[in-house]
Amino acid sequence: MLKPFAITTAFLLASFQLFSQDFASQYKALESAKDTTGQVKLLTAWEATSPKDPELFIAYFNYYIKKSMTEVVSMDPSPKENNTFVVTDTGSGKPVAYLNASVKYNSEVLQKGFEYINRGIALYPTRLDMRFGNIYMLGQAENYPEFTKEIITIIDFDNKINHEWLWKQGEPLDDPKDFFLGSLQDYINTIYQTEDDSLLPLMRQISEAVIRYYPDHVESLSNIAITYLIAEEYEKALPFLLHAERASPQDIIVLNNIAEAYKRLGDKVNAKAYFEKIIRYGNKDEAREAKQSIKSL
Repeated sequence: MLKPFAITTAFLLASFQLFSQDFASQYKALESAKDTTGQVKLLTAWEATSPKDPELFIAYFNYYIKKSMTEVVSMDPSPKENNTFVVTDTGSGKPVAYLNASVKYNSEVLQKGFEYINRGIALYPTRLDMRFGNIYMLGQAENYPEFTKEIITIIDFDNKINHEWLWKQGEPLDDPKDFFLGSLQDYINTIYQTEDDSLLPLMRQISEAVIRYYPDHVESLSNIAITYLIAEEYEKALPFLLHAERASPQDIIVLNNIAEAYKRLGDKVNAKAYFEKIIRYGNKDEAREAKQSIKSL
């Protein structure tokens, strides 16, 4: 009596997957056509038919992200990013201003998107695409405290599940550990590129969370050191840099940062020793710059 039940269950599961794929493909077509009315109708029908479909939560998230976006053009004295139009003086031909395009988000509309993706994450906690999408948008919205909190949450969860993440359509990831750690470095760069020194503690918190589980992770050790170097706390930076060197003795970035830290502390002997290591291990350009640095000591 059990076999017919098993066959029926398998059939229903296959039907659900086909339903999900059909809704998802329809939604992508409507999104490409910028048919927002059609998107709302489809999402409503999709939710009524498959309210726990993981792709539904992603579709709702994308819908509210796009609905929340407004492009803003400002005139500034300097260019910002890549979306810039140069205003030149007709006489001299020299730039006098820059029209910079940027995106602003309606926080109330965007919050609805976050609510949907967080519901999806709660139901499918190993879907890394959902979690990364959530984190990415927190960064875009410049909500850096929540951005940092979510990153630390998934670092802890990654250790709990031993990197057994799923990606789009629930597919397993190839080499999930390296993919995960590499992506974290991209998020660190999001904070770093703001050039806002008040956010350096957040950058440090994320990196400290990584080295709880990967104590020899060179990038995270370097990240912590950089937060101290920028703050001109060179003595605090050195232990992390020296640890990174032990883990990766020929890493030129690490060696250069150690040399610079010693140089700024006035320790010419150690600074020279590390510039010499760069000459030994680096390429021609790196070696040439290290030689110039030794001369300037």
